[in-house]
Amino acid sequence: MNQPEIITPRLILKAITPQLIHDIFNSKSKQEIQEYFGFDESGYEHYRNMHEKGMETHRFSLFYFLLMDKESNQPIGECGFHSWNVPHRRAELFYLLRQDQYKQKGLMTEALRFVLDYGFKDLNLHRVEALVADTNEPSIRILNHYGFKFEGIRREDYNTKGKNENSACYSLLSHEWAG
Repeated sequence: MNQPEIITPRLILKAITPQLIHDIFNSKSKQEIQEYFGFDESGYEHYRNMHEKGMETHRFSLFYFLLMDKESNQPIGECGFHSWNVPHRRAELFYLLRQDQYKQKGLMTEALRFVLDYGFKDLNLHRVEALVADTNEPSIRILNHYGFKFEGIRREDYNTKGKNENSACYSLLSHEWAG
């Protein structure tokens, strides 16, 4: 499986595409899949659902990077684009560090620079959106760091634990990206 990799000072970013997910689920055992992605049972079920029910339509896709800790070579999170509308050149950014021990160390700031650069240059994105809880100060800080512009609040936009919550909407356009 040929997949692009980006090396940063502390991370290895391994590209994940729908085709790669299908290839892995068609060729690896459950244990091998969990080890490859570094997730637990719920993560496995989530990706199995993606594999079985689909991740793409004729216009939408996803592309993200598995974040690997360079020192331990273990997967520690994800960062990339979903709701990627290829004809309109826009996508929604998402990012996640799975364990608290990796948070607040600048790892996502480090990864995001390379992910955004890849999105604008290699995926030819014109617009990247980010929807975050309007109370999520760390996410808002990282978006501001990279020049995202606040567009407004999407009321009761996101359902978490059975409750609809507001999302703060931010965006960054290709001509605003300093890279």
